[in-house]
Amino acid sequence: MPKREHDSVIKWFVKLTTLSDVVEAIIFDLDDTLMVEEPGAEAAFLETCRQAEQHCGVDARELCSVVRETARGIWYQSPARPYCVAIGISSWEGLVARFEGDDPNLQVLREWAPHYRLETWNGALAKCGVDDIGLANKLAAAFHRDRRAYYALWNDALYCLDEFSKLHNLALLTNGPPDLQREKIEITGIEKYFTEIVVSGEVGYGKPDSRSYQLVLSRLGAKPECTVYVGDSLESDILGANAIAMKTVWLNRRGSPRDESIVPDLEVSNLRQLVATFIGPGNSPG
Repeated sequence: MPKREHDSVIKWFVKLTTLSDVVEAIIFDLDDTLMVEEPGAEAAFLETCRQAEQHCGVDARELCSVVRETARGIWYQSPARPYCVAIGISSWEGLVARFEGDDPNLQVLREWAPHYRLETWNGALAKCGVDDIGLANKLAAAFHRDRRAYYALWNDALYCLDEFSKLHNLALLTNGPPDLQREKIEITGIEKYFTEIVVSGEVGYGKPDSRSYQLVLSRLGAKPECTVYVGDSLESDILGANAIAMKTVWLNRRGSPRDESIVPDLEVSNLRQLVATFIGPGNSPG
């Protein structure tokens, strides 16, 4: 363990020996904290692009890179762009979400999504020298299916939730379209661990907007200074939680350099380390 990380863990553990009795709740992010999001999306793109490679000989990895770039470019032109930014919908989520719900912005996205998906795949194929709108339609449908085949939890997620649920109320605070996030939660079977679940697309605003954190705290009946937030993104997770004086844990699985303008109370590289820090190795109440 790097010295900075080791020192941070020790300092935080000392804090917890005095805080443990007053921690009222732990709130988790979903994507890339509990769920394998970015790697799962990458694997699904490659799976779909291999179908194009078999069909017309286009290089799957090249198409994979081009389609993601093309998707981002078209996604920025979304007719509900401000809403997508506010609730945190990524370009690849736009390729698979059904955008269910009564919010007028969701209705706009629901109507625009088929055009977005077809234009993304057709445009990417064209950039790779393939003119086949029928294939583009097939790939759009295939990715819609393939992405769901790669929904998975990180291998430390269930252990972490099992251990902490014995001691604290747990909540989930996640950005994204309602149907997609709820689908992830259902497929992975983690809903049972959480007293409260807040999805940005269901309330109209998302992290790092302080209202997101305040809403889940209100539903939990917990005070920010007695609540721990765990997330993988400094900008989307830690920044907003810091702003309302919550205790924060940055899950840095990739060993990314820290933006020193956003400082979490603790940095860990995996969720087992987090459990050991809070509870201590071998000290599970179960």
